[in-house]
Amino acid sequence: MNARHLLPQPHRTGFSIWTQVGMPQDRLARMATRRAFVALKQAFMQAVDCSERSHGDWLRVQVRQAHEPIDLWLLRGAVLRALPTGQAATRALRTRLQQMLDSMFPDNADSTGSLPL
Repeated sequence: MNARHLLPQPHRTGFSIWTQVGMPQDRLARMATRRAFVALKQAFMQAVDCSERSHGDWLRVQVRQAHEPIDLWLLRGAVLRALPTGQAATRALRTRLQQMLDSMFPDNADSTGSLPL
């Protein structure tokens, strides 16, 4: 089970063939979105591998189970908190993660790694 189960899910009646058709630029946009997600997921995996905390294994499983950008968005606070502080490599990784999240979610006003209450 991943973090997305905490969000309300819209009722879906099934897979629609119409989501797979479209203009070539639509397909290219979907491919670009997928590539950006894969790059973000790889950065998250790198961050989880650097984590020092005991729940690093749990985070690793959660990141591996992520299928959409929102799954990683929901894990961002835990992953950023799990990174060790004071090391130049982890500071660079933290900055890279935040920049990637900002580019994936441009309307985000809060890039501190915490969810609003």
